[in-house]
Amino acid sequence: MPIARAAKRAVVRVGAVALTGALLAACGSGSSDGASDSADGKVTITVDLFGSFGYKEAGLYAEYEKLHPGVTIKQTDTEDEQDYWKSLQTRLAGGGGLADVQGIEVGRIAAVTQQQADKFEDLKKYGADKLKSQFANAKWSAATGKDGQVLGLGTDVGPEAMCYRTDLFEKAGLPTDRTELAAKWSTWDGYLALGKEYKKKAPAKSAWMDSVGSLYTIMVGQEEERYYDASGKLIYENNPPIKAAWEASTEAAKAGLSAKLDQWSPQWNQAFSAGSFATMPCPAWMLGYIKGQAGDAGKGKWDIAKLPGGAGNWGGSYLSIPRAAKHKKEAYDLIQWLTAPAQQAKLFTKQGNFPSSTGAIAQVADAKDPYFSDAPIGQIFGDAAKAAPVQVLGVHDKNVADQITNALSEVERKGTSPDKAWSTAKKNVENATG
Repeated sequence: MPIARAAKRAVVRVGAVALTGALLAACGSGSSDGASDSADGKVTITVDLFGSFGYKEAGLYAEYEKLHPGVTIKQTDTEDEQDYWKSLQTRLAGGGGLADVQGIEVGRIAAVTQQQADKFEDLKKYGADKLKSQFANAKWSAATGKDGQVLGLGTDVGPEAMCYRTDLFEKAGLPTDRTELAAKWSTWDGYLALGKEYKKKAPAKSAWMDSVGSLYTIMVGQEEERYYDASGKLIYENNPPIKAAWEASTEAAKAGLSAKLDQWSPQWNQAFSAGSFATMPCPAWMLGYIKGQAGDAGKGKWDIAKLPGGAGNWGGSYLSIPRAAKHKKEAYDLIQWLTAPAQQAKLFTKQGNFPSSTGAIAQVADAKDPYFSDAPIGQIFGDAAKAAPVQVLGVHDKNVADQITNALSEVERKGTSPDKAWSTAKKNVENATG
């Protein structure tokens, strides 16, 4: 997921990535029964995304334009996924202002397949059905409509790990070895206990974690059933894993372990370079975001260790083409190329977005990241992807998650009691899902 992604994935199941499948060819356009939308061969393909998908940063747009003379790619980007989704809904309702390619966060894909299939192109029209074996089954199935339409091609998935600042750990007298830390925080109780140790000797103006919202999100990412069950029933209110994640997050807030930063805010962005927090639960796509915010000065100060409590998934996205797009065939050729194994592998090694393509996963198994102290990111995130549960997602999955993390922010930043904040969250969920 790119960022903001979260920071921000009848019922469908998504999540665990099958680490099998042969390496497939990456380049070239698929066969299409649609005619080109450009008579002279020159076209500007518009791409509208949220967070940081990393295509521009990894040089993929420039590479595509070189391979396809006459094609220019113009990207617009909204940092906060919630703002992006609201704007997209307005434009879908009006039928205007839509890009040729629109990004869809995994937590929204059920809404697309179940409620908005008529707003997006069925990519089978352009030959997408031939790509099915290229993707993990769960990733492909999640973007399949009830009548078999292919409504998006998968970009990344969000296997989870823990990112941490080795320089801050050293100043607080904590170990920095990723294997030793993984043993110390094998459980979330262990993670919070180590956080309390950190707080005793922490450098000035440095907290254990960025926000309790990120703690909550990463914890629920380890569960198969979170907000909905497999029948489509909303179950979050009495679901034990949700309660456990809520209680751990409010405990962290009460213990003063958080920097009290709203994710995706300007203050949160600035905190990466300021050393305002020592640990950050991070899905693979967060690596590129950290690099972008912390800059060159952060190189070698960060490392990555196995996540407490087991494997999980946070986020991941799709590329879709609206029915109202101006350049549908050219847009399909682009998204097919961007999501092919070679490009997904390159994106991971440069930006950290973990592939949903089985062929790409095989290519990155031995990858290390010098920015993160040569952490074996291919192994860490590959193991997490293999072990992550297949998550049940409902139509309003992202809306429910947003209301709960908003309520946690009230506990964290304003001192609202957990009980009062939970009551507010329930009311807001009712409004959001009604």
